[in-house]
Amino acid sequence: MVLQLFEDNNLVKICAPMVRYSKLPFRLLVRKYGCDLAFTPMIISDSFIQAPKARDIEFTTCDADQPLIVQFAAHNATDFATASELVAKNCNGVDLNCGCPQKWAMQQGYGACLINKPELLRDVVLQTRNRIPSNDFTVSIKIRLHSDVRKTVELCQQVEAAGLSFLTVHGRTKDQRSDPVNLEAVKLIKESVRVPVIANGDICSIQDAEHVQRETCVNGVMAARGILENPAMFAGFSETPIECIKDWIKLALETGVSFTHFHHHLIYMCEKNMSRVDRRYFNALSSTTAVIDYMDNYLSLCE
Repeated sequence: MVLQLFEDNNLVKICAPMVRYSKLPFRLLVRKYGCDLAFTPMIISDSFIQAPKARDIEFTTCDADQPLIVQFAAHNATDFATASELVAKNCNGVDLNCGCPQKWAMQQGYGACLINKPELLRDVVLQTRNRIPSNDFTVSIKIRLHSDVRKTVELCQQVEAAGLSFLTVHGRTKDQRSDPVNLEAVKLIKESVRVPVIANGDICSIQDAEHVQRETCVNGVMAARGILENPAMFAGFSETPIECIKDWIKLALETGVSFTHFHHHLIYMCEKNMSRVDRRYFNALSSTTAVIDYMDNYLSLCE
């Protein structure tokens, strides 16, 4: 299903894995507004394997939540392959996080430090392919750049040879935060491999997505903060439409998301259209009832 997306669409539009945020209710929301493919938040593979309760909390899905990629953090191939087997019947593929630049992750052998371990990445792909032999099930990685982009190209080619399905490239190094995305590096990687390549970084509108594709010829684009602030961005909206906010409130109430989760998404969606005073007041609300009352008034003024 996932690889067919790349064959059938000139540009596949993707919701990024986002800790705390790209959970089931939000994935259902963005799918209503032009998102073709969604990722779960990053899940720590060893705790996922060891604790059934953690699995129930960390991974939820439903029939409408397709196609879906589950992203794991892992520092060895066995944990990744075992965790992948546990979710294989309920998703369309798995992804290894090789891009998280946070210190805690790298200190534990997760995230961006893995781009310096090509043999481990090859082993991850090979073991997972052996455990889940279906050609329709994808195994992918999400990476950042090396300071020397030639090393990134070599890494991608090595992992591709092991059976990688596709890869996502965040066009910055692990030490870069607000620096411009290196589209030339993304383009070079795209030209150097045969598998589909997804560009990630500073995708905040459909215009950004189309620009990145023109510059790099990638097969897909992945949005994180941009889609948090505007879940309808892939449908061409320049800011979150009222209908999308209403859809989120309805989905959140139907699925029973936590108050913090419910509230934080609304903060992201509405912050650009609120004054500083209104933002301060809204952000301080502490109950679902208070938020709904506020949003009823806010939405009536917007209409």
